[in-house]
Amino acid sequence: QHPLAEIYLSQPGVGVTIGPRLLGEFGDLPDRYRSAKARRNAAGTSPITKQSGKSRVVHARHFTNTWLLDAAIRQAGEAIRYDSHARAFYNKQRKRDVKHNAALRQLANKLIGILHGCLARHELYNPSIAWSQAQTQPAA
Repeated sequence: QHPLAEIYLSQPGVGVTIGPRLLGEFGDLPDRYRSAKARRNAAGTSPITKQSGKSRVVHARHFTNTWLLDAAIRQAGEAIRYDSHARAFYNKQRKRDVKHNAALRQLANKLIGILHGCLARHELYNPSIAWSQAQTQPAA
């Protein structure tokens, strides 16, 4: 068993199928992704924002590792079924009139950031730490 397997398997929505896919696609080099943003960009879950003057357009990345993006979206889909924090995040996006696939992509983006934090600290997923920032920010 891989040394990082326990961290991956502790994440919400990750099981014996999705965990190895994520680990295989992200790789196990500790310095490959220096930030959560770099990891999100590699997965294709972070949006692209184009801004010029007063116009601003945000859309999904299209050139990405499709295997990794698929695994991240599947993780998000499973997480909303079994993790109350992930479900609350998803519901919040849906209440903002975000469509299902976009809400899943946003949740996947959040979960990849959580995974990056766990890997950087060599800690298992802890919902009270992972979701604490979202709970302390005032609702917009």
